[in-house]
Amino acid sequence: MLTPAHLTLIQWLSPAFPTGAFAYSHGLEAAIAAGAVRDATGLETWLSNILTYGAGFQDAILLSHALEGECDALDDLARALQPCAERLQESRDQGAALSRTVAGMTGRSLPPRLLPVAVGEAAAGLCLPKTDVLALFLQAFAGNIVMIAIRHVPLGQTEGQAVLHRLTPRVHALARDAAEAPLDALGSCALAGDMAALDHEIQEVRIFRT
Repeated sequence: MLTPAHLTLIQWLSPAFPTGAFAYSHGLEAAIAAGAVRDATGLETWLSNILTYGAGFQDAILLSHALEGECDALDDLARALQPCAERLQESRDQGAALSRTVAGMTGRSLPPRLLPVAVGEAAAGLCLPKTDVLALFLQAFAGNIVMIAIRHVPLGQTEGQAVLHRLTPRVHALARDAAEAPLDALGSCALAGDMAALDHEIQEVRIFRT
């Protein structure tokens, strides 16, 4: 059964929460401009790789450990793992916005962190099962990417949501694996996504901040 704590976390991760997630494409805008993502199949492949081999799983591991504490060291590690300036900006700005808003709502002292660490530090007090927190975080990340693709590939609403639906088992499995993963499991091998983020930094015509 969903608890009030679940609903609180869903609120924090929803598009309505003022983190500005809608302004960040995680390099997808550059991939669309280059023709690497042109349809639902291309989006599903691109997003699946980001979730499994890129920032998705990496951030889930960081979040998993942030739920247990040591957030200062984890935030330093998260910053060191960013592959380029825009990725750092994306995680830093959203994390700071989340910490600031949750602190304003709850009266807690929450310093600005990169997004996965910020979510972990804020959500630790909710006492939710770790896999629930990780799954909701990954689903929110994937959902934001899908919404960007729906508008700018463009895809139909049904096609985009079907991609997200097909990735749901992957999200669940990644959450389960990340909940048990040591920090030694951190790493990224989503080179196409990293290159897209680098290309976006010098893209002359763009809508998104990353």
